[in-house]
Amino acid sequence: MPALYRCVVSHTRSRPLRHHFRHRTYLWFVDLDRLPRLPRALRPLARFDARDHFGGTAPDIRTGLDRFLAAQGVRDADGPVLMLAHARVLGHVFNPLTLYWCHRADGSPSCVVAEVHNTYGERHCYLLRPDGRDTAEADKELYVSPFFPVDGRYRMRLPEPARTLDLTVRLHRDGGTTPFTAAVRGDRHPATPTGLLRAAVRHRWSTAAVSAAIRFHGIRLYLRGLPVQPRPRHRTQEGME
Repeated sequence: MPALYRCVVSHTRSRPLRHHFRHRTYLWFVDLDRLPRLPRALRPLARFDARDHFGGTAPDIRTGLDRFLAAQGVRDADGPVLMLAHARVLGHVFNPLTLYWCHRADGSPSCVVAEVHNTYGERHCYLLRPDGRDTAEADKELYVSPFFPVDGRYRMRLPEPARTLDLTVRLHRDGGTTPFTAAVRGDRHPATPTGLLRAAVRHRWSTAAVSAAIRFHGIRLYLRGLPVQPRPRHRTQEGME
């Protein structure tokens, strides 16, 4: 079941300045109840740690998810959960977005949880009920980019990955503007030891590269004169303690 998606992440900012960048990386797609068991020599290249998700205090990621869902009143996500995320690589990880496709015991879709991390160490989870087109909306509630305030509404297209990966997140603000769009496109590959080694060689220290790219492009935008917006205090969600 575990798979690797070699993918391209793109960010497009349309206002007040136009800016676009693309970043190549790879993501893991795993069953939370059957996480990959890697040979000892490869474990530094992929570690799934509960402290990197939700409140960071659960014994495992599935328990952390279940605590969050219970706090939100979700009772029908008692089946398989499939997660798309970066794993820890050489002790480092940064997941701007982790997605969990939650199913009922009979295998039918229950909900999707979108877990967002910012570079200030804050986390927020959006509980989504996608429609028949795999689309869902949620008010923005976490300060992510220092150049956008915490307002607007996300429109996300989040089909469960299959042979390909095709995700889109758009930020809509008052007046009908769409100042920011993020997309992830990729192809599925077996999560074999050989496949992992190839991905790790092609994308050296991939998780650190993600952090560096975010900061590099933030500096570029600041030097172009984009003003920094005040960062409000983020309230810890129930179930994320």
